[in-house]
Amino acid sequence: MPSIQNPLGALPARFRRERLLIVGCGDVGQRVARRLQNGPGAGRVQVLALTSSPERTDALRAQGIRPLLGNLDDIATLRRLAGLATRVLHLAPPPGEGAGGDGWWRDPRTVALARVLRLRSLPVSFVYASTTGVYGDCQGALVPETRAVAPATPRAQRRVNAERAVRHLGRTGVRASVLRIPGIYAPDREGGTPEARLRRGTPVLAPEDDVFTNHIHADDLARTCLAALWRARPQRIYNASDDSELKMGDYFDLAADLYGLPRPPRLPRSAAQEQLPVMLLSFMNESRRLDNRRMVEELGVRLRYPTVAEGLRTAAPSSGTKQGQQGA
Repeated sequence: MPSIQNPLGALPARFRRERLLIVGCGDVGQRVARRLQNGPGAGRVQVLALTSSPERTDALRAQGIRPLLGNLDDIATLRRLAGLATRVLHLAPPPGEGAGGDGWWRDPRTVALARVLRLRSLPVSFVYASTTGVYGDCQGALVPETRAVAPATPRAQRRVNAERAVRHLGRTGVRASVLRIPGIYAPDREGGTPEARLRRGTPVLAPEDDVFTNHIHADDLARTCLAALWRARPQRIYNASDDSELKMGDYFDLAADLYGLPRPPRLPRSAAQEQLPVMLLSFMNESRRLDNRRMVEELGVRLRYPTVAEGLRTAAPSSGTKQGQQGA
């Protein structure tokens, strides 16, 4: 990783340490913090995290993370962030369904964060965690980052709006970049494997109706976030995905075989539309294969888990740990 000292120039010694602000410091954000604290160059970056929950502050401090109380839905609480960090990792999602009234397609949180960061000295880099849902249904095609967005759901439209706010921030001198992320999994992540869904016997689509789905292990995603913070090109988009090319049903079959569980039943699409929840069906309406060459070649990411078979195998056979359904 490149030197992380130079961007601070001739500031007083107490300010020469890089400061990474993580906005939305959940599972992935905490993995990023651990890599900074335990990997090469440990201690060279101070990690700060925005949280709206006072009850989380002690847990964050215990992980070596400095908590900052603030709420993305209240811009007045964000002003302390201005000029504070040298790099920013934005992992927080937009508001949920029904938020924002007529502005249901907007992400006011990302807009508010960008506005506050412009009040004082700008960070060197800003990385936003978006979703591959912005591509919409690609009918199984291989999708590079140059493909036009075609969001088919309100949540994907809000992500497109957030991406635009990030790219606008990038025009002010920040090296802004976007990671488009598919389903995140990991055996040690809450809801990070398909085991619970398999135990419920939730159906998947019949082979002739099935769709391609994409994944990345949470540890590989944390490594990709760090690579983007230091290596991403300005105004650049990256597909943050592993090398797997699996249809959704094949993914669940693979997991079932690894865990020694029955494979899920298969349904034609017509029956699935009557039996499955709307949210799950929305994932089954989109099919794409992600081209991750830009992530590998430009960011230099070497995946520890190139396929879900390797990543899920670390959890098999089932140890009875608490695991749930991941987003497809």
